[in-house]
Amino acid sequence: MRYLSIPFAVLAAGACLTLSTPAGATTAPVSTQAAVDGYQVVTLPNANVPNFQRRTVLCPAGKRVIGGGAEAQGNEAILVGSFPTPTGNGWIGLGRQTGNSTVGISVFAICANA
Repeated sequence: MRYLSIPFAVLAAGACLTLSTPAGATTAPVSTQAAVDGYQVVTLPNANVPNFQRRTVLCPAGKRVIGGGAEAQGNEAILVGSFPTPTGNGWIGLGRQTGNSTVGISVFAICANA
């Protein structure tokens, strides 16, 4: 029972804390527009490829990758890798499927102006 009282005490103390704006500081509204210039998501739709074969989606000319991902599709599909291209202009995805020689792989890249 002693272990339950310590987290509760910490939680209760944390609930009593208040935050205030330091003297002289100002606040500004947050914009709902994209904060990244030229933000664009580029997708490479699902296609069956041999196990461990890389699929690569590239950003349009003048853009760099700032994130991305991949999905392995199939009954026993496993995503093996999801990472940026060495040149920084796209995203790579690869996978495998147990008991099958092919796997469905889709890839997306999040791009922004360079």
